[in-house]
Formats: sequence, C-alpha cells, structure tokens
Amino acid sequence: MTRNRIALIGSAVALTMLAVCPSAFAVTHGGEGLFGPTNDAQITNTMFLVMGFFIVVIVVFSMIQSRIEHRKHARIDAAKRRASSEEWKGGW
Repeated sequence: MTRNRIALIGSAVALTMLAVCPSAFAVTHGGEGLFGPTNDAQITNTMFLVMGFFIVVIVVFSMIQSRIEHRKHARIDAAKRRASSEEWKGGW
C-alpha cells in the first residue's frame, strides 16, 4: 500500500468516527451505566475482585516464568555435561 492510500483510509476512518461519535453522547439513561443503578458496596466488591484478578495473574505469570527459567538452566547444565563428557569428544 502506498502512503497516499494509507493516508486516505486513515482520514476516511477519522471522519467517519467524527460523524458517528457525537450521537453516542446524545443518549441518556439518567446516570445509569450498563449494570444499572449501583451503590458503594457493589463498587467496592467489584474493585476487590479486580485487585484479586491482578494478583492471580501476577502469581500465575511468575510461576510460568520460573518454570521457563528452570528449564533454561537445566538445558545449559546438560550442554555443559555433554561438552565435558569423554563420550562426546573426538571423532570416530
């Protein structure tokens, strides 16, 4: 794609968004969101769930990284053992 075509497509998308987006602000629901009327307890519980989610994600990703690092070190150690072994030295 040429730069002119990319610029034309980008400006067309931008103009379309500018034409469509103002209608989204015209709709009013009396301050209610998608979930309906909420109170402080619902918001607090939701935020606790969000914090718990991120803690679980961090722990799971850390465990995955630990396993990958363990495998990497095991592979490096095995290569060192193979290099020092008499069985793998020499030719025929």
